Amino acid sequence: MTHLDFLKKSKLLKFQEPSTGIIGVFLLSSCLIFYFFMLDCRILNGLRGQFQLNSKLNHSSVVAKKSGFLEVGDGACDLYEGNWVWDETYPLYRSQDCLFLDTGFRCTENGRPDDFYTKWRWQPKDCDLPRFNAKALLEKLRGQRVAFVGDSIGRNQWESLLCMLSSAIPDKSSIYEVNGNPITKHMGSLAFFFRDYNCTVEYYRVPFLVVQGRAPRGASNNVKMTLRLDQIDWSSAKWRDSDLLVINTGHWWNHEKTIRGGCYFQEGDEIKLEMSVPTALRRSIRTLSNWISREVNLSRTHVIFRGYAPVHFRSGDWNSGGGCHTETILDIGEEPEPSDRHLQYRAAVEGLAKHLENGNIDFLNVTGMTSQRKDAHSSMYYLDPKSGKPPIHRQDCSHWCLPGVPDIWNELLYAVVTKRWISEGRL
Repeated sequence: MTHLDFLKKSKLLKFQEPSTGIIGVFLLSSCLIFYFFMLDCRILNGLRGQFQLNSKLNHSSVVAKKSGFLEVGDGACDLYEGNWVWDETYPLYRSQDCLFLDTGFRCTENGRPDDFYTKWRWQPKDCDLPRFNAKALLEKLRGQRVAFVGDSIGRNQWESLLCMLSSAIPDKSSIYEVNGNPITKHMGSLAFFFRDYNCTVEYYRVPFLVVQGRAPRGASNNVKMTLRLDQIDWSSAKWRDSDLLVINTGHWWNHEKTIRGGCYFQEGDEIKLEMSVPTALRRSIRTLSNWISREVNLSRTHVIFRGYAPVHFRSGDWNSGGGCHTETILDIGEEPEPSDRHLQYRAAVEGLAKHLENGNIDFLNVTGMTSQRKDAHSSMYYLDPKSGKPPIHRQDCSHWCLPGVPDIWNELLYAVVTKRWISEGRL
């Protein structure tokens, strides 16, 4: 039986010859659908044209008025006060050309149809950022170690830097993981060696920074594990002597990933059953600060703490159906969210105050600027097309598509590191 025979026999639908009225309605509907499709394309193309025009206007004013960040004196330019500017010369690389990306960050290859989110660069208000120069950075890193330590958003930034640096290396086979491990989210640590420059760019998965382990003997049944707030993670022995140490934390410091799952807080031998997550986070940052003072040779190791990157779940959270797939256009009229609205920012600034005031470490304050980038998350494009589309209620509005926002963090990193080298007479 053909599908037409089935329709003829169905009690729910009497098969009839099409009438003139039905044909007319069909043609009218088709015309309307085509009209709105073309209107949508014109709107998108119009937006791109407007962004390009604004970019030209902004660029001309930048050239006329702003000095370079590397040329101005300390304190003369706040890198984190500024705005996002459309720039057709971006992105700095293509995901298809980078061998060092998790599938979850390859949004274009996973089916995302637009590329607007790749075209924005950060423009500080009072100066210009130096253009990222992969060869120059690799030359300065010759014989050195770069280590990223933190959660999976830190990994997002680490993979971004791998792509940015590898874009300057013609022979990609000269870059390899030191233990032969592939890029995978299940590895505790990975280190890629750039053979031509004898340097490694490493990642250590330490989402809380402090030790996470089994509950001590005699703990109550609801305590499955503890966070030792007074001890930095044991893997610190591997990364404390790196030449450039980029640290982050924040995304795991919530009720869902701690107390609700039976992970409580411990200091010494005492489990703090009543301690709140904000208090625990502050204690852990204080421990980090003390560890830096005690264990890190700051005359050798340049420590940078990268601030919290806001998430953009709408109509729910990461575990309750929240999404962001409809957020594809940056709202350039929207004011950045104040950084101090976020507990993670306040805890870091307060806990590291001594080092920040003394200039011992640098702080990449990306919180406010990143709060505007609701358009650039992996959303529904974190699975390889062969695996099918993820359900709409399971979106990723924490991690970022690459190329994308973490590249801009690395441009800021490049500026801060270069400025430090100049002040130390190393450039």
